Amino acid sequence: MFGIDSSEFLLVALVALVVIGPKDLPKAMRVLGYWVGRARAVGRQFRAGFDEMVREAELEEMEKKWKAENERIMREHPFVPPPPALPDHAADDRADGDAALPDETQQPVMVEKPHVVPAEVPATDTSHVGEHPAAAPVVESDRTRDAALQDKAAS
Repeated sequence: MFGIDSSEFLLVALVALVVIGPKDLPKAMRVLGYWVGRARAVGRQFRAGFDEMVREAELEEMEKKWKAENERIMREHPFVPPPPALPDHAADDRADGDAALPDETQQPVMVEKPHVVPAEVPATDTSHVGEHPAAAPVVESDRTRDAALQDKAAS
């Protein structure tokens, strides 16, 4: 990596042994290893940050290319709105036996309006003790509902 030959490395180790001494050499090697590890971590972090910047620059470049391509396509193929939907009475004006054209959008038709009844539990009803009043099923016939509406209107 640094171009250190094995004989040069042996010479550095021998000088370190003489200068530092055999007693403190393991501690010096640990400190040296710690700092080499820290330097490698900083290098990895720098490289990761640099790679992230390159990746973001490439994404910006690709987004510019996609935007230019999208604008070119939109110029070549402008948006044409679909024809307006026929009103309900226009369907009656069709000739007998003609079915709806497949490109026409048909609106769903509601057959009957739903009637929402609030969930009320009478005070004398103990079959639903401990339940929340909204959790109790509400079954009400048309006569009972009409009678209740008339009572409310009368009061």
